Amino acid sequence: MSGTDATQPGPAVPPRGGVVAYLTLDGALRAAAFYQKAFGAEILASIPPDEKGRTMHVHLVVNGTSVMLSDAFPEHGHPLRAPQAFSLLLPVDDIAAWWDQAVAAGAEVVMPYQEMFWGDVYGQLRDPFGVIWAMNQPKRAA
Repeated sequence: MSGTDATQPGPAVPPRGGVVAYLTLDGALRAAAFYQKAFGAEILASIPPDEKGRTMHVHLVVNGTSVMLSDAFPEHGHPLRAPQAFSLLLPVDDIAAWWDQAVAAGAEVVMPYQEMFWGDVYGQLRDPFGVIWAMNQPKRAA
């Protein structure tokens, strides 16, 4: 963990990246552990869980970019909804290695990776929390 104890709230950790995904999931701390195993995520900070086991904030870095997680809090107007109409794009240099690690961790293949009409290698996985992760390996220079 990078300087911040992930079990105690501490100073805010600035996000990395221009647009940061903030996912509401059923089990944000479990998702963080999965993302560590599947994508090599680093937990920068998290708020300890409440008496129901829910956490309001986890800050991860995946492949150099921040991803924020939270459990649903329906009693505060923040209900759980199934992920829909979006995917997270993970640009990688070695799609086979990233892919195999994620699948071994429990990600489900939605669209096997293959060379696409635009020349890159692209595929999609679904994590156990319902989020689609698209991987894209840029076309190699000839």
